[in-house]
Amino acid sequence: MEQSVFEQIGSYILNMHWLEAMGLVSGLICVYFLIKENVLTWMFGILYVLISFVIFYDAKLYADLILHIFFLVMNIYGWYYWVYGKSDDEVEIPVTNTAAPVLLITLVLSIIGIFISGQLLSRFTDADLAYWDSTTSILSVAGMWLSARKKVENWIFWLVVNILATGIYIYKELYFYAILYFIYIFLAIAGYRAWKRSMLVLKS
Repeated sequence: MEQSVFEQIGSYILNMHWLEAMGLVSGLICVYFLIKENVLTWMFGILYVLISFVIFYDAKLYADLILHIFFLVMNIYGWYYWVYGKSDDEVEIPVTNTAAPVLLITLVLSIIGIFISGQLLSRFTDADLAYWDSTTSILSVAGMWLSARKKVENWIFWLVVNILATGIYIYKELYFYAILYFIYIFLAIAGYRAWKRSMLVLKS
């Protein structure tokens, strides 16, 4: 008798490879510290990215693999910016809104990027779910950039990515990542609310 999805997930967790377990833990800690606006988010983000390189290569999710190379660079940049980007009278970089023109440009570039990436992956690689994979990847690029710049809208991008990614990883039977991104859905909501509160405190 074929196992249900939940039985497969349970079996997967019980037999999870130590590398994937490290990825799960480091990914959750990374988001926790991001919500708290703690610079440690970038250290755990780097660990999570390095583990993800191996897993995505084996799964032939090349857009995700390329994405995580960008993530590595952005984690280093975010670490640097949060530490050295503040002015002399600031204790830390404040959370701010993204200017409307910048947000519009980000959305337009994301749509273009999704189309180009989907075309390239579907034509020149054996990638599965080329356009869906490209959508989560390109929106994650935007989300990561906004996170590094401490813009509250980053959480909206992450929410969309997390919902789509959960479905993709269940379909691909990558239950480790399906569980992780399902949890990320709720963390994105919590992060948005926490950063909005941070903005209100700053204005008061």
